[in-house]
Amino acid sequence: MPANVYLPLLAKVISVKEEVGGARQIKTFRMQFLNGGFTHKCGQCAMLSMFGRGESMISISSSPLVKDYLQFSILKTGRVTTAIHDLEVGSVIGIRGPYGNAFPIDAWKGKNVLFAGGGIGLAPIWSVLQTALLRKGDFGELTLIYGARTSQDIVFKDELADLRKTMAVHLSIDVAEPEWKEFVGFVAQNVLDKKPSPANTIAITCGPPIMIKTVIKALKDLKFEDDQIFTTVENKMKCGIGKCGRCNIGRYYVCKDGPVYSWADLKKLPQEY
Repeated sequence: MPANVYLPLLAKVISVKEEVGGARQIKTFRMQFLNGGFTHKCGQCAMLSMFGRGESMISISSSPLVKDYLQFSILKTGRVTTAIHDLEVGSVIGIRGPYGNAFPIDAWKGKNVLFAGGGIGLAPIWSVLQTALLRKGDFGELTLIYGARTSQDIVFKDELADLRKTMAVHLSIDVAEPEWKEFVGFVAQNVLDKKPSPANTIAITCGPPIMIKTVIKALKDLKFEDDQIFTTVENKMKCGIGKCGRCNIGRYYVCKDGPVYSWADLKKLPQEY
């Protein structure tokens, strides 16, 4: 992190991919620093600055093992994210960070890892999944359970097709569609349907708050212990440095103490998330 924490570094957009169209548009951007940057850890976030428009905290979805670019998958929701969606290859943006803590991936060597994501919530845990794949010899069985509202709302479609060659991938949508052959229902229901074993397994989940809560309940029903379950409440991240006070849960600051928590730690906090 630079000496001046408010000063963004300049980066160039090197690729833009539309993941989801329509009213809930999602695009994935890859960016390269122009004059030196920073390294990050799985689960950390960065502040993206659109000069003259504002800035927005976004989770870094690329693996720390990839040094050529940073990847961000962004849902178009407001002024800043709309401006980011208008960027083209070659556009310059400001980036500062990284912010927050990280998933303790080094402590999971030899363990199976279960990923449970919903919608754009797959992006904050994508860096962990990609790192685990690049270090596959360090881990046991890798499994992804992922769902979206409709088949058109699924992100990383091409990547998910490739993932099936190397790990178990279970997809779902909320409501049945004529051509859909996989699970129909919410992510938590799919977790209960697939019944992943808690034996020597770490579970990571991220998505809308209600999805996180129901997935954690499903995992608990399957006898996962509190310290086997991890999530990220990166949607609470604001300034990233504990100054604005908008990320607080009770007297704790997510940007300083999180956004990554085990359920053993998160359940002790006031239920404000």
